[in-house]
Amino acid sequence: MRIGVHSGTLFAGVIGEAKLQYDIWGADVNIASLLESTGKPGYVHVSGRTLSSLNAAEYKIFPGTEAAQRDPELQKHPMSTYLLAALPYRNSGLGDGSVRFDRNLDLKTVGTNRKSQVSQAISLSEELREEFSKMPVGGFKFRFPWSRRERDLKHEKVERDLGIFCVAFKDKSLEWDYLHQPDYIFKYSVLLGWGIGCCLIYIQYVNNAYLWYTACIIDVIAFLVLTSLLFICWFKKVCWWRSRQNQHKSYSKLSCAIFHMFEKIQHSFVLRVTVYMMMVLCYYMVMSLTLINCDQDQYELDIIQSKLFHYEMDPFSCFHPWACTNMVALILGMSYTFARIPFALKTFIGCSEAVFFLLIVYFQFHFIFEHSSTTCPFLKPEIAHFSRVCMMLVTMYAKERQSEFNTKMNYKLNLDLQKKQKSADVTNQSIIILLNNILPSHVVEVYLNSLAKHELYHENYRMVSVMFAKLTNFQMDLPSLRVLHDIITEFDRLLYAYKEYYVVEKIKVVGCTYMAACGLDFSLIENPDRNSKFGSASMSSEMEQVRSRQESTVRDNDHDEVAFIMTTFALDLMRVLSVCNNAYADKHFVRSLSTSEIRIGISTGQIMAGVVGASQPHYDIWGNAVNMASRMESTGLSGHIQVTKETAQTLEEFDIQCTYRGLTFVKGRGEIPTYFVGIDNDLKFISSKTISLVERPVTIHLSHDLHGTKER
Repeated sequence: MRIGVHSGTLFAGVIGEAKLQYDIWGADVNIASLLESTGKPGYVHVSGRTLSSLNAAEYKIFPGTEAAQRDPELQKHPMSTYLLAALPYRNSGLGDGSVRFDRNLDLKTVGTNRKSQVSQAISLSEELREEFSKMPVGGFKFRFPWSRRERDLKHEKVERDLGIFCVAFKDKSLEWDYLHQPDYIFKYSVLLGWGIGCCLIYIQYVNNAYLWYTACIIDVIAFLVLTSLLFICWFKKVCWWRSRQNQHKSYSKLSCAIFHMFEKIQHSFVLRVTVYMMMVLCYYMVMSLTLINCDQDQYELDIIQSKLFHYEMDPFSCFHPWACTNMVALILGMSYTFARIPFALKTFIGCSEAVFFLLIVYFQFHFIFEHSSTTCPFLKPEIAHFSRVCMMLVTMYAKERQSEFNTKMNYKLNLDLQKKQKSADVTNQSIIILLNNILPSHVVEVYLNSLAKHELYHENYRMVSVMFAKLTNFQMDLPSLRVLHDIITEFDRLLYAYKEYYVVEKIKVVGCTYMAACGLDFSLIENPDRNSKFGSASMSSEMEQVRSRQESTVRDNDHDEVAFIMTTFALDLMRVLSVCNNAYADKHFVRSLSTSEIRIGISTGQIMAGVVGASQPHYDIWGNAVNMASRMESTGLSGHIQVTKETAQTLEEFDIQCTYRGLTFVKGRGEIPTYFVGIDNDLKFISSKTISLVERPVTIHLSHDLHGTKER
């Protein structure tokens, strides 16, 4: 391993719009890169500034390499360089000799696979048990001073969301939303209310044989009101039962009006409360007839005469006291039946009914209840009557409070779950968008499903064209970095058009070098039918050659058109840079920034691609074509596109002239023939057959506010 280390100042950030990556720039960054390239394998090549920050006694120190002393870039920053090696007795920074892995990596091994599965199952069970213990399943929680325990903050928060007695949300908006939810069991509550109303009328007729004419009319009115409400609520359900065999049956306007009326009542909080109050009013109308028909003075006179003359009178000549008590108990039960009615309103009505009955028993008809039978020999009759009503009230309150508590907490948990689900969806979408801006789109799904489990992912491609484009004469200071961001952004915007039709992928930006490849996904190129429509308004005229060539020639799946696409993209980069230079040249205070040029190298061949790293993953490509493209750029000339012999032969088939440069020394390969792509002064390809080509307009929008907007 060859390592270079230098210390100094730098700029850090993210540039461009596609394939975002965190990077660093600066003169000291370039020095560290040069120290690596001029270093020696097995040693750490450091500068004198870095060595001054180290403990020299812990290393073997040797003079720097001769390559570093001869490097022209390092000579611009005169410094001493050194080669460092570890002393034999020096301990490693890992402590012992074993390799430590981050616990977050969760690397799979054969010996610990079963153990890890068991531990995961145990942890999952414990987590489920803990979550189940936090679920609110009751309204009351009694605590005693001598039995204090550590309180669960989440459970207490859930309990604090609701009131103690009325079980209302303390958040008024949440309570309002809850009450305005549709009541889908409303028709069943109305059915139960209709049944209780019929029971009250039956009890009245059984225990009061002498009802006068007005009382009968009121009973009929109450029965018709309850029946009408029942008909409205159940008409749609009955029609659905009858027409189950014919789902396309049409109904009359009256039937549809009844359907809409019920749905409106079901979804309206005000209408539900109105129906609820109408039914309670009907109950009291029926019960009031029982009390109004009673002549209390005559009843007292009959009691006195029966005791004086020793004869047995009719004890129910006025009304049956226990029948009246049972009617009040039924009304109390019905008062708590309806759902999506404020629990405070139901409690208020229930307490009012109990107070009303208390006044009847102890004040209005005290004599009648006092002389009625009792449930216990040692209990006064009036107390027995009132105790039954009170027990009914307490029972219904406790039952309905428990039901209301569970229903509201279920509603609250569902809302929290929906919010978490929406937040999770937004997070997932953000992750997918971010991954698509880091990795190629065809790799994202594989990465989420496979690389998340730390599995190796790679791809082999037989024919890919690789490009390195470096901006020259660029000083790495803050103003230049802003200009670099604008230029790279324009390169990325140009890339979007190529990605859509020709699968040109940006690999990365290293310093001022823009790296891209074409042919990493052949789903569009291998199927000519998909490419039958290109949208020529947004693509350069040179790309029409690809379409005509695909329609006329089948190349045994060589896919050598990727070289032409990559070269066309490189030419468009030169056009974009030319427009940017002209835009910055008009700004006097940044005129020196408009002198940047571009040097491009392209090579075509077989590569391997994949995702490397467990944290901050990066999609990269490797192979001889990548190395040769880098060498073509480093040995090329500014304002030219240098290609290898194989790529030049392919471009000649696309009627693009390639000029032989000569034998060029390439590191690792020796002297090889290289070629320059034929480009005229108007930044057009020079055709080998002198075919006139039309230049595609390039529109540039500079993102930096000080530089304005320049279009061509």
